[in-house]
Amino acid sequence: MVKKHALILGAGFAGLELAAQLSESLRDEVRVTLLDQSDSFSFGFSKLDVMLGRRAAEDLRLYYGDIALEGVEFRQERVTSIDPDQRRVTTDAASYDADVLAIALGADYDFAATPGFQEGGYEYYSIAGAERLRDALPDFDSGTILIGILGHPFKCPPAPFEGALLLHDHFLERGIREAVEIRVIGPMAAPVPVTKELSQAFLDALGERGIEYVPKQLVTSIEDGQARLAGGESVPYDHFIGIPAHRVPEVVESSGLAVDGWVPVNRANLATRFPGVYAMGDVAGLPMAKAGVFAEAAARVAAEDIAAGLRGGEPPPPYEGAGNCYIEFGDGLVGKVEANFLGGPAPTAELVGPSRELAAEKEEFGSIRRARWFGSAP
Repeated sequence: MVKKHALILGAGFAGLELAAQLSESLRDEVRVTLLDQSDSFSFGFSKLDVMLGRRAAEDLRLYYGDIALEGVEFRQERVTSIDPDQRRVTTDAASYDADVLAIALGADYDFAATPGFQEGGYEYYSIAGAERLRDALPDFDSGTILIGILGHPFKCPPAPFEGALLLHDHFLERGIREAVEIRVIGPMAAPVPVTKELSQAFLDALGERGIEYVPKQLVTSIEDGQARLAGGESVPYDHFIGIPAHRVPEVVESSGLAVDGWVPVNRANLATRFPGVYAMGDVAGLPMAKAGVFAEAAARVAAEDIAAGLRGGEPPPPYEGAGNCYIEFGDGLVGKVEANFLGGPAPTAELVGPSRELAAEKEEFGSIRRARWFGSAP
């Protein structure tokens, strides 16, 4: 029997889990090619460890060459064009035709969308950015740190507030917390606005540590210690840390897959309007948060739908956009948001913890996925 070809673009949470699912359930019927321009994967939350100097970036990389999934071939290549009608993909090294095509290329950071940010600000959403901020933190000894959320949606909605809480601890340990003001400013009416109760929990945690959240304000540029807002006003700062604006990768934009900024999908099974083409993870345009745990859950539903299509079975239960996100609160404490965006009439979200037990659970979360996708932990 000639195997069908499943081509997966992007090896983040969604791409890795889809490859694992297809390897487990369809290895006799499907061969999988997994493409990514990078040579390694790292968990998004590990960038906080890099920022604080707790771990070296190299110690956190999981190399794709170690992928331990039967029937899955990884190739390090950059995607240069996507033809969703023909399910044909060109890279900087080859071209591919697929029976099933999965777009899991994530969201790119649009640093240029905020003039002055790249030259005069810091960020911790990339490993390189987290390393640069780590090296600069010793010079942050007084003044105002402004953490600006520069667009919406963005990956891991709690992350700007995690950063603020952890910086509070950092300056407390250095004995200079009273000399440093920490403020978070963003376009949302409240932090992590899934439910009022969840937002209030974050506001309470910030308030207990003397951190202010400034709502409904979008920073449009920074220069000379002034963050200019969309309304024309400006906010002073001594150190600016930005959560960069997000966008679909250029190759996805030029393919015609994106509409209104993101790739529209059937929310039940992650299928696009193009037959045999799925999109999942941060690249997908769904009314829910962008985070690895949700991308992973989407990949499981897409894999079941692919299997049903090949075997003529019943489609899987609809994707619910459900998952648990771990959040560092500082002092070794971790909380967990249990969220469900699509499974009911309205999104639900509840904060559990924080506690030290959940810190251990977060470690286990990473260990399970390292073992599942790569066969071993570093």
